[in-house]
Amino acid sequence: MARNVLYPLYQLGNPQLRVFRTNFFIQLVRPGTAQPEDTVQFRIPMEMTRVDLRNYLERIYNVPVAAVRTRVQYGSNRRRDHRNIRIKKPDYKVAYVQLALGQTFTFPDLFPERKGASVDVDVRDQVLEDQRQKHSPDPRRGGVPGWFGL
Repeated sequence: MARNVLYPLYQLGNPQLRVFRTNFFIQLVRPGTAQPEDTVQFRIPMEMTRVDLRNYLERIYNVPVAAVRTRVQYGSNRRRDHRNIRIKKPDYKVAYVQLALGQTFTFPDLFPERKGASVDVDVRDQVLEDQRQKHSPDPRRGGVPGWFGL
């Protein structure tokens, strides 16, 4: 699972416990289309396999996994630079993890609506109106800029 891990198999004396850390980083992604509650979408590195992801979730996060499906998303290459050369975004792998029976996942509501939102809106509108008046040109100057004066 991890790359280039070298550690001694046997150490004399009273060896400390080894902590195994992976070189993989996975991103939990909010799906673009509606999916069942027991399906979670991840963006994973191209080198990571289904077995690696299953072990990662079960051993590190103690999440029971029923099935893992993966696909490779092609990065777009429509953008061009100043020399008119195409710039391709890197490809990435998308994994759909189906949780074990009875397990569900829903994204938390990070920005819930507040009950006192109307008071905040009134204060914000007042501040915006003050800023507009402050930056609006003076009609008595006849179009002469503010810096041109005494």
